[in-house]
Amino acid sequence: MSTPFYITTPIYYVNARPHLGHAYTTVCADVINRYHQMITKETYFLTGTDEHGDKILRAAHKEGLTPRAYVDKISNLFRQLWPQLNIVNDDFIRTTDSKHIAVVKSVLQKIYDQEDIYFSEYEGKYCFGCERFYTDRELVDGKCPDHEVEPEIIKESNYFFKMSKYQQWLIDYINDNPDLIRPERYRNEVLAFLREPLDDLCISRPKSRIKWGITLPFDKDYVTYVWFDALINYISALDYPDGEKFKKYWPVAQHVVAKDILKPHGIFWPIMLKAAGLPIYRHLNVHGYWNVDQSKMSKTLGNVIEPLQLKNIYGLDAFRYFLIRDMVFGLDSNFNEAALVQRTNTDLANDLGNLFSRVVTMVHKYFKGVVPVINPTIEQELALGLSEKAAHTVATYQHAMANFAFNKAMVATWEFINQLNKYIDVTAPWSLAKNKASRPQLEVVLYNLLEGLRVIAGLIYPVMPDTAAIMIHHLGLDAKESFYKIERIKAWKTLTPGIQLPKTKTLFPRIEIEKKEPNATMNDQPDSLDPPIKSEISIDNFGDIDLRIATIIKAEAIARAKKLLKLEVDLGEAAPRTLVAGIAESYQPESLVGKQVVVVANLKPAKLMGVRSQGMVLAASTDNETVILSLNKPMPPGTPVR
Repeated sequence: MSTPFYITTPIYYVNARPHLGHAYTTVCADVINRYHQMITKETYFLTGTDEHGDKILRAAHKEGLTPRAYVDKISNLFRQLWPQLNIVNDDFIRTTDSKHIAVVKSVLQKIYDQEDIYFSEYEGKYCFGCERFYTDRELVDGKCPDHEVEPEIIKESNYFFKMSKYQQWLIDYINDNPDLIRPERYRNEVLAFLREPLDDLCISRPKSRIKWGITLPFDKDYVTYVWFDALINYISALDYPDGEKFKKYWPVAQHVVAKDILKPHGIFWPIMLKAAGLPIYRHLNVHGYWNVDQSKMSKTLGNVIEPLQLKNIYGLDAFRYFLIRDMVFGLDSNFNEAALVQRTNTDLANDLGNLFSRVVTMVHKYFKGVVPVINPTIEQELALGLSEKAAHTVATYQHAMANFAFNKAMVATWEFINQLNKYIDVTAPWSLAKNKASRPQLEVVLYNLLEGLRVIAGLIYPVMPDTAAIMIHHLGLDAKESFYKIERIKAWKTLTPGIQLPKTKTLFPRIEIEKKEPNATMNDQPDSLDPPIKSEISIDNFGDIDLRIATIIKAEAIARAKKLLKLEVDLGEAAPRTLVAGIAESYQPESLVGKQVVVVANLKPAKLMGVRSQGMVLAASTDNETVILSLNKPMPPGTPVR
């Protein structure tokens, strides 16, 4: 029997409604859970809500509700949202559950009994929005980095957890287990934080200030700090300490979190586990932010995107695909509704949808919708390496999915979709259909295309389960059977000849953008166009400019240069090129890595801020923003732009 798999999301704080960030984290967990079901693992998927603390109390008072009524209301919004996003979790835990409260108290008592918790008076800078004390080095210009307000000075007596006692142990453990925290940048971030002395953690709040929380088992006048309460959900949901689920799933635990809660999960939680005598989780998988208007989504800023609005407008699978395809796991990504529309129209409607429709339609046109019988000899002549390409795609896909590189898994799948489209162009089934003598060749071509669609349906299943089921149904298979199991996907020639296929269906209708009035002609531009279009040039003049596709492999700020970034790009040459681009005010360096851009490859080199720049990245600029020109599908580096 294979090793089981346990995946968790953070338990979401119920001081506000669920938004795009919550949806992304939970969809990621659902995708990786479905993938591990593909490789026949027994899986357990946990999510839930975090319901204690001062922010909850304030939010409840604002709505005129008791804390319990308020958390019931908001927790239910999360619980109801996940099925609507086709998220299939095994458990939904709440920190107000009696089972969870009992486990929190038992862990606290255990750590207290071994004298890792002590009582002391403390004065520090407290952010009520975060419900935590901050050290000076954690503040940005003296303000909380998340809420951008100066913390208040609070002096009170509290209980403290001896985290400093375990600092060197944690450093050694992370170094001995280099893939504990991934991607690597977040492992390095935790280690950088641990290079400074680690303060002991204040794990209580006096009831004179906060009553809404779990009472300390050793002092009835205090409640537990919300993080010491919340993190324990990952084991309380498994019936710690004696439950069968705990014994089976905790040794293989993996967490998915956003980078803003890296410190609690990367420092507090492993030390809590060590102090309690428990094994450490297998992996902490950290993703970036979805930014709206270049800023992290925030209720305070008023730029929150609600997932159901997008799902209801554009369709569930299109929404899930966009989330997975457009964010590199670990990096920030900018949410843009126009990008969602473009991704839907190009990848889903054009590439996948048209391929599916073309193939099934041709089977109906030429074989009355019946899967054709194939001649093995002719199959060898017309295979054109399609089964090998499918096998390569599956291998690339598996490696990417295992490493949470979901976007790369989708890129590999779409490369195979493009190969199938090219297979149609090369074999030209419409030409084969014109001659009875070439009917055996036509049978082979369409059978191979149907097999290719079956492979694609399996590979998109974790991201777009409904679309995968529709495709499988139209390939004459039972969607209730385990068509998505990886061993079945790897097999070639599994479709049974003679099966009658249902008629084709449009998988993704194109989204029509509201059309604007056409601009005036080139020679009759309106006076309002600013800047005006330059004088006409000949095709020969344009031909002197060598535009090429380049992939950004590294990006970093340039000291003392507010607007400039130093980029290393792959232009298909023997060595990377260095370019300087004036885009620092619109892009974070890490968000650019992996993007494909258009560059002027034959621009005379120039030195900018001491850096030799060998080319120029094309971008569009307004007074407020600069946007680089990028591609809607991958192309080989060095490809000419004409």
